[in-house]
Amino acid sequence: ADVAEAVGIRAADLNRYPHQFSGGQRQRIAIARALAPEPELIIADEPLSALDVSIQSQIINLMRELGARHRLAYLFISHDLEVVNYLADRVAVMYLGRVVETGFADSLFSNPTHPYTRALLAAAPKAGRGKRRGAAGLSGDVASPLNPPGGCAFHPRCPLATPLCLKLRPGLEPVAGSGAGHLAACHHKEGAPAGHS
Repeated sequence: ADVAEAVGIRAADLNRYPHQFSGGQRQRIAIARALAPEPELIIADEPLSALDVSIQSQIINLMRELGARHRLAYLFISHDLEVVNYLADRVAVMYLGRVVETGFADSLFSNPTHPYTRALLAAAPKAGRGKRRGAAGLSGDVASPLNPPGGCAFHPRCPLATPLCLKLRPGLEPVAGSGAGHLAACHHKEGAPAGHS
């Protein structure tokens, strides 16, 4: 009952049936269930995907508040980069199951280095601007994760790809001029074309 009330559900409502709760209330109940055993880490896989925007903002703010109050860490998995930027301290961008860029959120979002990270940020709608950030979309199809291409898995869609990318998979290496802990897996991270920031 205490945990339910901490997430905004009245203890008196706990005997109701699931269909009697709204989507936002059900999400709050799911958070309460995760909090009940007093964990140090909560893994949240697309926790906002089925909610409308107004409920999403309530749940995001609730997660931040509860994280600070209970000293929780979240592994927050999402395709919504605006939410990731708002909620996360550290970010890892994955392509075909491999981390291609990672770092503190402020460093990664202000200086995206891997071509896939840049493409994701360019494709994300920006509130109030009515259009995307202006970079061209990616060409080609995503390869099968069961049979990824050799070398850098992103090379079939990458505007910077060279023969080296087809042969050798890059490892995560520090990004020059960025904050500590900002790593990218790209042979050409220093040579990104202008207009992709």
